[in-house]
Amino acid sequence: MTTTTPPVPPVPPVPSVPSATTAPPRAALGPLGLLTLLLGTALPMIDFFVVNVALPTIERDLHAPAATLEMVVAGYAVAYAVLLVLGGRLGDSYGRRRLFLWGVAGFGLTSLACGLAPGAWWLVAARAAQGAASAALLPQVLATIHATTSGERRARAVALYGSVGGVSIVFGQVLGGVLVAADLAGTGWRAVFLVNVPVAAAAFGCALRSVPDSRAERPARADLTGTALLAAALTALLLPLTEGRAAGWPLWSVLLLCAAPLLALAFHGVERRAERTAGSPLLPPSLLAAGAVRRGLLLGLPVFVGFAGWMFVTAVTLQQGLGYGALRAGLTLVPMGVAQFAASMLAPRAVRRFGGRAVTLAAVVHIAGLATTAATVLLGPWPHLSPLALAPGLALCGVGQGLQLPLYFRFLLAAIPDRLAGAGSGLAATLQQSCLAVGVATLGSLFLSLVPGAGMRRALAVVLAVQAAGLLGLAALGLRLPGKDHV
Repeated sequence: MTTTTPPVPPVPPVPSVPSATTAPPRAALGPLGLLTLLLGTALPMIDFFVVNVALPTIERDLHAPAATLEMVVAGYAVAYAVLLVLGGRLGDSYGRRRLFLWGVAGFGLTSLACGLAPGAWWLVAARAAQGAASAALLPQVLATIHATTSGERRARAVALYGSVGGVSIVFGQVLGGVLVAADLAGTGWRAVFLVNVPVAAAAFGCALRSVPDSRAERPARADLTGTALLAAALTALLLPLTEGRAAGWPLWSVLLLCAAPLLALAFHGVERRAERTAGSPLLPPSLLAAGAVRRGLLLGLPVFVGFAGWMFVTAVTLQQGLGYGALRAGLTLVPMGVAQFAASMLAPRAVRRFGGRAVTLAAVVHIAGLATTAATVLLGPWPHLSPLALAPGLALCGVGQGLQLPLYFRFLLAAIPDRLAGAGSGLAATLQQSCLAVGVATLGSLFLSLVPGAGMRRALAVVLAVQAAGLLGLAALGLRLPGKDHV
């Protein structure tokens, strides 16, 4: 059964003075508004891991075959990734508060539809709709922070935003295990979806009162051709990466993967022509041509590919290799989540002190955590390792991840103009989601292919070594980023 990982949120420090093409914010973002936005950010991420824990129960209750269960995960992931850039662009044009409200309301309604699903394919369709709602709400969070805060308030806000991912991962694992085990009022797995409904309703009510609106001063025309081509390219990439391994890489998955780069080239050509003729491209090519943006995107590759592989092999190792239940496996990750949250709060201070070299520092700490975990697994009393024995390595990994995520998005989105805040947020999250799928497909497949011959703990050690090699590249790239006097 496939284990997936959620999108983890973006982070910028952008100039506090609005550009000429961005309307001034109606009001500053207050504490309740920020809390509401962060709650909206957490909903889609928690939902990924809650569902992973509930899949065995869904399989028994709905008599769903493995391929259909895969679609419960893949339908959400693909719809989410495909629509993120469009969701950000719609927020730029029609108001980020409005799109956030629509997204939260849609998330609540689709969660209700999931919880009441009479059959497996109903659940698949509702999950795809839930992914679309998540794509509407998530880009508005970062764009609203971008437009309604500045200085230290912005630095604190984006640090909190960056911490949501790690906390959501741990909380989702634990919450899923608790809800499924508790079987509240006989709801079983349905509770993992139904619990979203009152939370989404509360977020909607708070957003009406506390989230200020912002938008681009000149709404852009719809780029229907670009939207369709981007959706086709991402679907051709993500659907086979999500479904292909479990299905044994059938012909359709190979053909889609071959089509993905061709569709991406067609999308780039359409967007370049639209920008050259003063049109309204969904994702302006000039944005990707900026050196700082390209460096930011490169920073994200080892971070998210490695993170996805890490979460997949860890979930399999804890539950199948060490025999942990879902709840115990989730609690084992608590040191990582706590360390990640604490480290993300230190990210602004790390940038002030070290500049771009803070990325190198984060990579070195993360590599130390991977090495500690590998040593514990290889030298410890396998398969009787306790969560306490794993805690030091997991905590070090959490510190590295907690620094990497906000720093990565900070350097990437600092280069994106204010008028494209929503589209830039969508781009950042789309890259993230695509890399997560690539990470599960590559590192996950490597792990599963090694297990029969080498055993699970040696296979885990190999994957951790591969991830550490990617982080060495990240450390080297961090040395080329601006110093503390230029950040």
